Amino acid sequence: MKSPFRIPDYMLYGIIVASIVIFSNIKKSDDFSTRPPEKIGALLPNDNPRDPNVFINIDAPTSSTGTAFAIDESGKWLTARHVVDGCDNIALLTGTGKALKVSAETSTDSDLALLSGKWTRSPIRSDIYSPRYLGEYGYFFGFPQGRPGEAVGRLLGRAKMNIRHPYNTSEPILAWAESGRSSGLKGSLGGLSGAPVLDKDGEIISVVSAENLRRGRVYSIAPRKLRAFVKENKAYKARPIAKDSYGLQADEYRRNRQISQVICLVK
Repeated sequence: MKSPFRIPDYMLYGIIVASIVIFSNIKKSDDFSTRPPEKIGALLPNDNPRDPNVFINIDAPTSSTGTAFAIDESGKWLTARHVVDGCDNIALLTGTGKALKVSAETSTDSDLALLSGKWTRSPIRSDIYSPRYLGEYGYFFGFPQGRPGEAVGRLLGRAKMNIRHPYNTSEPILAWAESGRSSGLKGSLGGLSGAPVLDKDGEIISVVSAENLRRGRVYSIAPRKLRAFVKENKAYKARPIAKDSYGLQADEYRRNRQISQVICLVK
């Protein structure tokens, strides 16, 4: 009777080593593809008297542009107060070469203004009651420099915005460190004022108010200030936003005119 076939020891050792290498590589590949998302920081603290001050001087009204977004389905829109304050006529661009006149009601304690007109669009879902976290991303969709564009920032903390001219106001704001913007968009983000700030879930949490170009900062209204104007409605749709494709989503909101350009005319 013949002896059963036996694998030589050197071949057996070779198979074991090869198996270890293969499975080790597979595990490394899995670890890479399933890495946890970037961690955000601590809970955003409450307002503090020691919050840094941001001083803003607003020039005399001139014809200019800004950004607004629909907040309900009855023709109500929200923008920044300084975008429309002092304007003789205010309009929303409804399409190429087309505009619709709107009226404005400005806030007395924040850089916000409510626009009212006959043009109705479906709004984006808002989330102005949930806690915010340091380091989370905010997405700013609008019309910087008067043309379609967007930026993204990470939440640094709270600050206090003091507007000394033409009116005296002091209000809490959120400070963001800009970490990305539209390809080809350089210089000031002027024209993005009044734009919505969306979180990673695609829900509106704030409104762009000002920037510090030199320091790469974007400032937005404290979410609680929006509560006087915006009513949360879970029926409105929101889609999560990805860091590598947020520009496509911004384009969709602009095409649907849920985010529109504001025109301020001064005689």
